[in-house]
Amino acid sequence: MTIKAKLNELETRKAKALAMGGPEKLSRRRAEGNLNARERIDKLLDAGTYVESGLFATSHLPEAREKTPADGKIAGFGKIEGRPVALVSNDMTVMGASSSVVNGKKIRHMREVATRSGMPLVFLGESTGARMPDRMGAQGRAILGQDPAEYQRMRQSPWVSALLGSCYGSSTWYACMSDFVVMRKGAQMAVASSRVTSMAINQPVDAEELGGWKLHSETTGLVDVVVDSDEKAIETIKRYLSYLPSHNNEAAPVHDVPAGADEAGKRILDIVPADGSKVYDVRKVVEAIADPGSVFELKARFGKSLSTSLIRLNGRTVGVLANNPMFKGGAIDVDACNKATSFLVFCDSFNIPIVFLVDQPGFLIGLEGERRAAPSKIINWMNALSLVTVPKISVIMRKSYGQAYLNMGGGRNSDEVICWPTADLGFMAPEVSVNVLFGVKKEEDPARYEELLQQVTRDTSAWNLAALYETQDVIDPSDTRSCLISMLDVHRKRMGSEVGRHLLSNWPTSY
Repeated sequence: MTIKAKLNELETRKAKALAMGGPEKLSRRRAEGNLNARERIDKLLDAGTYVESGLFATSHLPEAREKTPADGKIAGFGKIEGRPVALVSNDMTVMGASSSVVNGKKIRHMREVATRSGMPLVFLGESTGARMPDRMGAQGRAILGQDPAEYQRMRQSPWVSALLGSCYGSSTWYACMSDFVVMRKGAQMAVASSRVTSMAINQPVDAEELGGWKLHSETTGLVDVVVDSDEKAIETIKRYLSYLPSHNNEAAPVHDVPAGADEAGKRILDIVPADGSKVYDVRKVVEAIADPGSVFELKARFGKSLSTSLIRLNGRTVGVLANNPMFKGGAIDVDACNKATSFLVFCDSFNIPIVFLVDQPGFLIGLEGERRAAPSKIINWMNALSLVTVPKISVIMRKSYGQAYLNMGGGRNSDEVICWPTADLGFMAPEVSVNVLFGVKKEEDPARYEELLQQVTRDTSAWNLAALYETQDVIDPSDTRSCLISMLDVHRKRMGSEVGRHLLSNWPTSY
């Protein structure tokens, strides 16, 4: 065969692979308003930067080779805003993007290269699960477990998953191992499909109830952001990665600071009432402190009494963990504990300093919390906090009661503790403590109640904490942004580096 003939064969094989599952399946996806696997790659990556790996891969089974172009999982490398990434995009038009021997090798190669080369790994998920011919019988068992590091996360570089359709099998597993998950409304993620689950338990199962966006953004907390379309999911991935370093041995990128960045912070007292019994949305405080337009909230629908966000302060990435009195009065429940722990692990793994904005009446106690192992979740949080090696600054705005004072960075659990003059450092709400400690109710003995109320609040102000040097400063709330910028600048470079020790890098990726 001449070289020309061989080159012709190359073009023929390339065209077949690029045709994916064929024009009929591709047109059906277009009619449904869904991007195909290659269109998703084109929208994610900078133009002209994509380099494919495994274009000519097919099923290892002879009978399936001709109908498995690229074997249903498209993999390769490219750039997002000039920075290298590795990716896997599942092709539902080829055997439902089912997991096979060959495409499993592709995923392994992407993981290994991303780790060695220090680049984020992006999974554009949509799959039907395991490919049954590959997994059946003794031979099927023999192909499993050949990669002992398949489910290992050491967080050397960021992993991102997008759930863009029916996601079972590998799409589920990799989402649960990822640092960030974005889900399109209408997509599902579960161990197995509603049809398989229905057969297994012998009762009808609704796909949305089994694994829809509301379940995973509001109940399980496995999804960070919910969007309406593939395009929005891809935009969200790009924005998320802009806050992160490419790998754990470098600092996050520094961005330009917008003009007028200090103005909103001067109006912070218009947001937070001095009266600790009045509620407000702490996300407005985060917006006021951050560089304009830089707030990126994670898990907004889950554990809502605690808000977790990536922001930029003076152009630099910072993680903000803030109590939100708008929900449950800011009381911390089990979901909020899990949310806080996962956020601390994430920030420490990728060299992102942490700011606590504190206004909490303690942990939400009750039967439900105890049944869900609330004490263990509280101590998980403390365990993670004790292992964090990035800078931590705690700002006590109003209430900081009980054990949660420590969880929110009080004492030596932060590098700096800053108070507003409105800080209240009691063990519990004063009105409650009078009843608990002395058995006196206001309606029964108003005079005695007022006397005891003054007694239990005597030493709970910011000034008493400052006198003991348990807070390093008491500041005007309108100076919070400038104070944080200054303090983070003091602590950011430790021994000449902005890279932490990553003691939490192998912490579980879900809880």
